[in-house]
Amino acid sequence: MTSDSPPASAPAQLDPGAASDVDHGPASPWLACFVPMLVFLLGGILEPSREGGGLAATLGIGYGLYPSIYALRIAATLAALAAGWGALRPWLGRPRLWPFVLGIALVVPWVVLSKLQRDTGWFAGDTGRVGFNPFELYAAGSAASWAYVALRGLGLVVVVPIVEELFLRGFLLRFVLRERFWLVPFGAVTAATLATCGLYAVGSHPAEALAAVVWFGAVTWLAWRTRRPMDCILTHAGTNLALGGYVLATGDWWLL
Repeated sequence: MTSDSPPASAPAQLDPGAASDVDHGPASPWLACFVPMLVFLLGGILEPSREGGGLAATLGIGYGLYPSIYALRIAATLAALAAGWGALRPWLGRPRLWPFVLGIALVVPWVVLSKLQRDTGWFAGDTGRVGFNPFELYAAGSAASWAYVALRGLGLVVVVPIVEELFLRGFLLRFVLRERFWLVPFGAVTAATLATCGLYAVGSHPAEALAAVVWFGAVTWLAWRTRRPMDCILTHAGTNLALGGYVLATGDWWLL
């Protein structure tokens, strides 16, 4: 690999689960870290809202078709991940249990701070979330309602953690330091990366800005501490799994 081009292949390691001091992976960095998030965001443009409007309304896509559109969005994103998986697999590292447990614990400040922000009226605008409740459209306990729950769980616990962590910590936080971001070690932290992480947290989760700043800051610390992409993905997955369980138990679909 030269400084002028992405790595042709992931760096060889005796232990693929061990962190290296300087990690220049993954191979095919744009395909692996950027494209899946692009596909995921583009798919979101077609999702219909309860209020109508947007491209979905223009195309005649009603709110009742949200599950179908979401399924297509997840399928397209999975295809994008599959295209770059050969580059990603040797770079991510082996899964470990404790980051997942940490993620479950981090759901507590997420929910508490999100509700605090909502209840104090600090943010009163559109959350940007569809908040689709399948039990309103389908009969409670029906196969259709639980099929959607399973689909939403796949997106929430598997697809989103991989896509967002690859984009934010695999691409964006390294790109602000160097255009050839694959030359920046994963987990590198500077004032620029911290500021970018905070802006991303608020911009992507305006209705949960307080929670997002705390949560994204914690996972950025984890990335700096372990230098392992898989640890960040599993922490994200743990939080999302716990959040999904909380929503099912309480009916607070606005959190999704």
